[in-house]
Amino acid sequence: MVGSMSDLTIGQLARAAGVNVETIRYYQRIGLIEEPPRPAQGYRRYPRATVERIHFIKRAQELGFTLNEAAELMRLDIMDCAPARRLAEAKRREIQQRIDDLSAIRDTLTRLVERCRKPGPKPGCGIIESLADTRSDTGPATGSPGNKARVPAPSPKAGR
Repeated sequence: MVGSMSDLTIGQLARAAGVNVETIRYYQRIGLIEEPPRPAQGYRRYPRATVERIHFIKRAQELGFTLNEAAELMRLDIMDCAPARRLAEAKRREIQQRIDDLSAIRDTLTRLVERCRKPGPKPGCGIIESLADTRSDTGPATGSPGNKARVPAPSPKAGR
């Protein structure tokens, strides 16, 4: 392929798309953008349309889509909205679940902080104690794998 004057080097493409050169190389490795052939002499040249493809990927990520989901969206027919709508609806449900999980975490933290603000003597720290208590009802029951881990209770000799 002989590059035209409108084609871009990888550095120019990165600047035009607002990403790092390594991002472009990564997208090439996972098949999101094509790697142009290297001419016998000179640099690979990317068509300007690659800038728009990268912008599409970045916009999809801003909406919470994974790179795999962005790739799936790029494969869809622009004239048939139903598959894209199904993907967007599934993403919306997933994001709503994350919002609900974060709201439950916020509510739990609010209760813990309020418990510490109550006047009067308190033996120890209620926040740390509730985190160490595996029977504690202060933690939200979320569907997120990262929120299920409990901190083991400290050893009575810890810190001595």
